[in-house]
Amino acid sequence: MATLPWTVPQPPPPGARALVMASRFEVHSAAHVPRFLVKSLLAWKQVRSTPGAYGVSLVAQPWKRTFWTLSAWESDEALRAYATTEPHRSIMTGLGPVMKDALFVRWEVATDDLPVTWEEARHRLARR
Repeated sequence: MATLPWTVPQPPPPGARALVMASRFEVHSAAHVPRFLVKSLLAWKQVRSTPGAYGVSLVAQPWKRTFWTLSAWESDEALRAYATTEPHRSIMTGLGPVMKDALFVRWEVATDDLPVTWEEARHRLARR
């Protein structure tokens, strides 16, 4: 399992709230793993310079054809702006056909409680 550790593109203000989003993606076959991994790294690069991004981490489980993301945002608007801006926008539409499963969950936390643990993110995703 390869993990890109929690990275803070923009330090969150103390005492504020943050929107957290966790996702789990599974591709149909091992043949799709390299493409998904490359696209994930492009999205990783983008989020590191996106306004309103408080933190991000990625876990890749290539042998299980599964990828996990965990991110914290200033607001839903900041998250939406990231998702609808290139290259993320094209990544989402371009990878759709290779996806076997995609699961998302969002919740709010105090910025003082960042980073959120992968244990909490997986627990919340499992309850979906």
